[in-house]
Amino acid sequence: MTEAIETGGAEEWSLPQQKLSPHAVSLWRVSAIIYNIIGLLVLGILLVLDSVYDWRPWIGWILWGTTVVSLGYAVWDIFLQPVWLYRHWYYGVSAEFLQLKHGALNKVHQVIPMAKVQSVTTNQGPLMRRYGLYSVSIGTMGSSHNIPALPEEVAFALRNQIASYARINEVDE
Repeated sequence: MTEAIETGGAEEWSLPQQKLSPHAVSLWRVSAIIYNIIGLLVLGILLVLDSVYDWRPWIGWILWGTTVVSLGYAVWDIFLQPVWLYRHWYYGVSAEFLQLKHGALNKVHQVIPMAKVQSVTTNQGPLMRRYGLYSVSIGTMGSSHNIPALPEEVAFALRNQIASYARINEVDE
């Protein structure tokens, strides 16, 4: 899987090889369970209101159809998508470029020059804290890029490495 790419000059570089934490699958599953439960609860309340207030028949059909589709999507979102995402997420860092490669159907391979990096931060939400994971956000002039679900020591080392390569000076707050 180590494919080398010629850049036109004498230099060659390879596709990114680093993976996310395996705990990313559990994190994404728990997150999907929470979102799907909330969505199904809203649909359940609407179905109860439909039967109590006897709304027009077509509203009931739409609600039941949406519920069936939502249950099918929940199976995908909870059981299949997290594994799919994990298998296809790679990143790589060199002194000149940051590479992000993800996606199976819609493949995305981003190459971000270190000279364009303006900021780099680590983020951790409540669910990520439970699994000891952080995400690393890289800001450029035109956009922001994210590497999700890295272990704490990897995330901080990566943040410092990118900041060093991009020559970002730490400012005391």
